[in-house]
Amino acid sequence: MVVGISGASGFIYGVRLLELLAELNIESHLIISRAALLTMAHETDYKLADVTALASHYHRADDVAAGIASGSFRCLGMVVAPCSMRTLAEIATGTSSGLIGRAADVTLKERRTLVLMARETPLTLAHLRNMTAVTEMGGIIAPPVPAFYARPESLAQMVDHSLGRVLDLFGLDAGVALRWREPSPDTSPVGASLLAKAINPSPSQVNDTPPSLAG
Repeated sequence: MVVGISGASGFIYGVRLLELLAELNIESHLIISRAALLTMAHETDYKLADVTALASHYHRADDVAAGIASGSFRCLGMVVAPCSMRTLAEIATGTSSGLIGRAADVTLKERRTLVLMARETPLTLAHLRNMTAVTEMGGIIAPPVPAFYARPESLAQMVDHSLGRVLDLFGLDAGVALRWREPSPDTSPVGASLLAKAINPSPSQVNDTPPSLAG
């Protein structure tokens, strides 16, 4: 699988994805953009050598002659984790300035699975249109949105769940995504009692106006 790490916040998503692929014995081909190296320095204590060591193969972001830049290179597909809005725009318009964009373009033209963990908020109309364009071409936009039903106790658990759902799109189960089960009043501590409070608030809740809003 090809893994691109671009310059959006969330460098850890790419790092953890490499670890999960290694655990699944999936060969990984890593590309890190120049902007992602800046993000790595701001958000983590990793060095470039630490990250590249997690991948089966590492390709420079400017190496457009790499094997993964060719449609003849066979793979499961590609994940960009995280995906910046600039990288999204390049993929949406086919104007590749480096290997991440070119590898994504190849993935689309060969009708393989492309997943972009787009990371930005709020979204402009340009962002939304680029997401639509990628979707129309067969790509999948999968923002790293936390699932609170999993009751994560740490940031690591939230990262794992998002990546587990991404790997689901390739038919791979890393065992890190908590599967949804219909809760019952007997087993769920946030079941009927909280729902009843939300639907029928007590008089004290209704009249309890925060001081900052009073008057």
